[in-house]
Amino acid sequence: MSNVYIVGVGMTPLGKHTELSVKDLSARAVTAALADAGCAVADIQAAWFCNTRQGIFEGQHNIRGQVALRPIGIAGVPIFNTDNACASSTAGLSLARNWVRSGAADVVLVVGAEKMNFPDKRKEMFQAFKGSMDVNLGEAQLQGVIELSRALPLPPEQAQVERSIFMDSYSAHARYHMLRYGTTPRQLAHVAAKNHWNSQFNPYAQYQTPMTVEEVLADKMIAWPLTRSMCAPMTDGAAAIVLCSERALKRFDRKRAIRILACQITTGISHAPEDNENNVGRLAALRAYEEAGIGPHDLSVAEVHDASSFGELKQIENIGLCAAGESGPFTEQGHTRLDGKIPVNPSGGLLSKGHPVGATGAIQMHELVTQLRGEAGKRQVPGARLAAAENGGGAYDGEEAIAATTILSK
Repeated sequence: MSNVYIVGVGMTPLGKHTELSVKDLSARAVTAALADAGCAVADIQAAWFCNTRQGIFEGQHNIRGQVALRPIGIAGVPIFNTDNACASSTAGLSLARNWVRSGAADVVLVVGAEKMNFPDKRKEMFQAFKGSMDVNLGEAQLQGVIELSRALPLPPEQAQVERSIFMDSYSAHARYHMLRYGTTPRQLAHVAAKNHWNSQFNPYAQYQTPMTVEEVLADKMIAWPLTRSMCAPMTDGAAAIVLCSERALKRFDRKRAIRILACQITTGISHAPEDNENNVGRLAALRAYEEAGIGPHDLSVAEVHDASSFGELKQIENIGLCAAGESGPFTEQGHTRLDGKIPVNPSGGLLSKGHPVGATGAIQMHELVTQLRGEAGKRQVPGARLAAAENGGGAYDGEEAIAATTILSK
């Protein structure tokens, strides 16, 4: 199979876009990606449209991609709709890459678009998260995670606040990690402070104001030990990616093309909570490294799924940037900062850049492509040549329902 390259990326600013629809956001991202690639709508031979919530909030339950892309002029070609919770657009990228590798097309498009903010449907905004869990077993599975940390004393009962059920899950996982490895709230705050610092240099980020560790710890409590700035916000936004085959590369700017070395996606297997090697995120990472023929020590930069501060700690262990249980001290010592051993989430991550669920994987690609091209400005990682993205989606049996690791090369 031939190599596949990313030759164009584009995205919208992230935030609360109450005046825009999924269709509006998609059009803006696609237009930007086509311009970046220097290609026309007519060059696109197939497309993948990735979204999770348009059916719930806009009533567009089916043919979402056809509805969003045809007004832009993308018609007469295969359009596939992909929903894999937060990993939707990475799943779309994997499918699109394989389509190109098979020889079915030379130039294809992946679009991730999500609108999460609907002020008149606030209850539904939070209820929607439960659709990324098993509707029959999800609550019981969450209770199983909570039981793992029952021996850890909790502070006095916090006031109930609006929050995603996933923050309860992340809170429980964080407490288990604290109980097992001695991880501290301050180490969790270091993750958030780092990402809020990075996002001030990202013009697309939802939040662009730096925060100190002390400010993070003093923020509103959401689900102990997670404060508000340790939790990803509700975000609207879209991103698009143009991919091409080796034989089509001559039609694009080779100097700005980024090769996809690996894109591995897996679902979980049954394993004990303490069995880190069989965590779904770990399995995806190991398979990606094998496909790419590299190891974690070769990476220049990484974007990982930090829907909470604890998410980043867990995922840098899964992708092998540090050993299991060492992510707290590793982060506190500054190794994941822009000037550290291995910069993580230079974009600001989901915590500060934003987390528009179905678009998140494509947005990670946007950041890493920008880094590998050397076009990231003040958040640029010097000499970046190899990059990895870790993207998870949904929850099942105490971990992500789907995990993906993608490796890109300059």
